[in-house]
Amino acid sequence: TSQNLSEEFAEAARQLKKEAPRIQFGKIDVTHQHDLRKEFNIQAFPAVKFFVNGSREDPIDCKGVRKASTFITWVKRRTGPSTVLINSTDQAEAIIKADDLAVIGFFRELHNDSVEVFCETARDVPEMPFGMTASEDVCANYGVQRNSLVVFRKGKPVHNEVLEDGRQNKVGLTRLIKTFTLDLVTEYNIETSVKIFDVPVENHILLFTPMNSETFNEIYENYQSAAAEFRGKILFVLVDTNEARNGRIFEYFRIRDIDVPAVRILNLTSDARYKMPADEVTVENLKGFCQSYLNGKAKQHLSSEEIPRDWDKMPVKVLVGKNFNSIIF
Repeated sequence: TSQNLSEEFAEAARQLKKEAPRIQFGKIDVTHQHDLRKEFNIQAFPAVKFFVNGSREDPIDCKGVRKASTFITWVKRRTGPSTVLINSTDQAEAIIKADDLAVIGFFRELHNDSVEVFCETARDVPEMPFGMTASEDVCANYGVQRNSLVVFRKGKPVHNEVLEDGRQNKVGLTRLIKTFTLDLVTEYNIETSVKIFDVPVENHILLFTPMNSETFNEIYENYQSAAAEFRGKILFVLVDTNEARNGRIFEYFRIRDIDVPAVRILNLTSDARYKMPADEVTVENLKGFCQSYLNGKAKQHLSSEEIPRDWDKMPVKVLVGKNFNSIIF
């Protein structure tokens, strides 16, 4: 909520007052400052913007940051080095084991396009520590190819991304790395919904199924297998249809009890929805559905109410999605 964020923001200001007194924190209620809201194009609340070098032109958006510690890291990486330079295996181990998640860049040399993109990405992912190295010994110790980015979870490598000069961009890498703040498949509930929407992946696939069904384990394994292949491109979400508090999301997708298990893809930017053509939740069907969507070949699913029996009895006809096209056109 705005109140929680405001408290965390204030805590970050208190902690940074001694460490970095040049960084000032301010709070504005834009309901009473319409000119400022318009000037800085504030569309959603709460919004946090970072102004650099006394200029009010093009402030940097601070998105998805909700804890004081993360605010502090985000600001420090904007005003100083965004990654730690690693010269030894001991240094690397210290970073990898300090948090649940860590990202290490292994490079041939520390001055190329890939390093620049890596450092830019680190600025936008304050949730985890970033380190980089060009040490032959460190690279050899982890058996990692040079010019690679490795994500470590609980001290173990879980993803290796080869970085080619000019091929990667900051947005793509940021999106990929942020997905590791969530599980491979994230169950939708009140607690996780905020995290799901904070990760900058606009394509979400949702599996609607009762989690206590006899076939759940098999379906879930298939869903996880597909999720591993599309990490960073499509966010995989699980919705328990037995959970009454999920009722609103069932209504939004017009999911009925007889429809489950059901799989839908939602594009957050356009609000377009897509229904998996196949009924069976197999790895093959899931992968085919995701790939056809990413290729732009999936057909949009326009859910509709049933046509009312008396839709044409009155002078003003009742139209729904299923009869709109045939009657109007």
